[in-house]
Formats: sequence, structure tokens, C-alpha cells
Amino acid sequence: MAMGEGGRLFFLVLVLASSMAGRALIMSKRSRLSSGHGGHGDGGGRPGNGSGCDIFAGSWVRDESYPLYQASSCPAVDPQFNCQLYGRPDSDYQRFRWQPLSCNLPRFDGRDFLERSRGKTIMFVGDSMGRDQWESLLCLLWAATGPHSMAQLSRGDPLSSASFLEYGVVVSFYRAPFLVNVALAEGKRILRLDAVAGGAAAWRTADIISFNTGHWWTHTGSLQGWDYIEYDGNYHTDADRLDAMRRALVTWAKWVDENIDRSKTRVFFQSTSPSHDNPAEWNDPISKNCYGERTPVSGWADYHGVYPAQMRVIDNVLGTMRGPPYLLDVTALSAMRKDGHPSVYSGDLSPAQRADPTQSDCSHWCLPGLPDTWNLLLYTALYF
Repeated sequence: MAMGEGGRLFFLVLVLASSMAGRALIMSKRSRLSSGHGGHGDGGGRPGNGSGCDIFAGSWVRDESYPLYQASSCPAVDPQFNCQLYGRPDSDYQRFRWQPLSCNLPRFDGRDFLERSRGKTIMFVGDSMGRDQWESLLCLLWAATGPHSMAQLSRGDPLSSASFLEYGVVVSFYRAPFLVNVALAEGKRILRLDAVAGGAAAWRTADIISFNTGHWWTHTGSLQGWDYIEYDGNYHTDADRLDAMRRALVTWAKWVDENIDRSKTRVFFQSTSPSHDNPAEWNDPISKNCYGERTPVSGWADYHGVYPAQMRVIDNVLGTMRGPPYLLDVTALSAMRKDGHPSVYSGDLSPAQRADPTQSDCSHWCLPGLPDTWNLLLYTALYF
């Protein structure tokens, strides 16, 4: 099934019948680059309980042992992601586990994660999707080790960190939504596509680092993150967004190849997190967006979304790298989770605002929720 036009990538989809209501069963076989890295680096080969297992192809299965923590007992969760805090009436979105087709994932074990990561610094670098995942990991570790295990939780811009002193583990988030520098000049924000983010030296300190970018390249109007774009010594008020992203990623990739010692640092790149603003993607003629959604897409045959164009850029750039990162390929499995967004439960809205689908946040994810699976996949890729 071709998704998109003009040379976009294809999903080859295997849809299997299932009697389990709410199960989304997918197998995505994206067109891989001819570079030989197979869409992931760090030695190649998918991890998992079996040779050749693809941990990113599978189904969503309801699991009553989930969630693995409660947002109300985790100090790391931003109110923006704490959907229960703002009155979301359902909680079933917390009770789905990702099940690969041909192997079993380990259950997330926070103490084991910390023991295996003893003495290490783990860093997420990117936009608010990275912050969503960072907070999820802190909560998973906090829940496993007790309320006194995490110390020195500090939030800043661009760097936020938490320490688990017993294990000597530091888990950080570095805000760099474009991965390249945004400089201020005469009150204007200059997006410099030829210069890596200004504090990138901090990235060298990480033993495990996961990068992401994508959403900010499409923002317009008041959400746009720049006033001018600079490249090749010239300034522009705008540019082709995918080409600008490509130029920035080429800058970032060169920096990673030249500055990160891959014998000491595990490097990951998280694929684009999908938004659910268009209900036509799950064949719903009534809904406006993710507003009111309480279950995953029922099956891959019912999902008609376009594979994010940003991923074509990411794939191409990663394929040029001397040491490509391991690609955490979460796009397809996340696309099935139209139920997992904050929607109108991301802030203190009035009743009228809460009844308005246009107020919905269909990009970020509730916690507990989908980012916990992203961290389970990171745990599996790291240690199994």
C-alpha cells in the first residue's frame, strides 16, 4: 500500500485476523537504505528473545498489570502530560502492552536497568517528545526503586537532570528541538543550519544518548521556532522545511561522527512520533482529531495515514554516517495509538474549552502511556 506521493516510502503491511478486540497488529517493512545499516546501527541486528526478531513489528495487547507507575506519585511528570490530573475520565490507554510478532520483550525492570547502567549518564536530546520520554523513564525507575532513590531532580533550559545516587546513574534531557543552533541577534531568532546546537559539548559526557527531531520543522505562525534561517552565509525568512531539516541533520551527523567516541557511547536516534490530527487516517468520518479517542486503531487495515516525510530525511542522513545510530523505529507502532494523547486534558481548561476539539493536544503523550513502551524498547535494545 503506497502511503503518500512523489517518492515517499512504502509500508508493506501484513494484516492478521485477531479475535481480541482493540488489538492492532502490524508488520512494517519500510524501504531500507542501500547503505547496509538496515535502518539501525550499533552493530546491526534487532535485539530480542530470538535471532532476527524485529521488536518494532507486532501488536498492542491489553494488559491489566499496566500501568507500571502512577503519575500522581512521580514528581518528574509535567502537568502537561498528567492527563488524569486534568480530569481525563478514562484510563484504558494506560493498559496496553506492545507484543512483537516473533519474540517476547522483557518486562521493564527499573532496578535491573539501573544496575546495568551503573555509573553511566543517559541523555535524551531533542524536542518535547524527548522530554516526554525522559519523564517516563524517571517514573519507571522511581517506581521500581522507591521514593528516596531519586535525588537532585533539577529542571533547566536547555538541560534538566535527575540522579539515582545509589547507582551513580544520571538521566538527563537536553532541549534542542532542531539539533542545530538557534542564535539571538538584535532580538531575532536565527536558525543556523550549519552550526550544531550551542551546548553540544554537554552531549559528549553521555554514555547512552538518544536524539530526536521532527515536529518543530513543520510549525508555522506563532509556533514557528525562528525568525530567520541561516545557511551558506545567507539569511532567509523561510525555506523548504524538509530541505532545511536535511541540512541541519547533515550538520548534526557530521558532529556526531567527529565528536562522539562510539567505543564508549551508545547512540540512538528515535524515529518521528506521529500526531493524530486527521481522523481520516483511521477511517473516522465523525471525529475531528484525537479528541475523545479511547482505544487504539483496531487494525492496520483501518489506518490510512501518511508515513511522516521527516522519516525519509532521517533515514537518508543516517545512511550517510560513518557510525549510524541505532534507529528506535517507533513511528508505526505509535501511529496505532490515537488514544494516547492528552487531547483536552493537558491543562486547566474551562468547560467550554474542554468541549472544543480544536483545543486538543494530539502530538504529546499522556503519562503513564506510550512513552513507557519507547523506554521498554530502549531497555531491550541496550541490554538484551
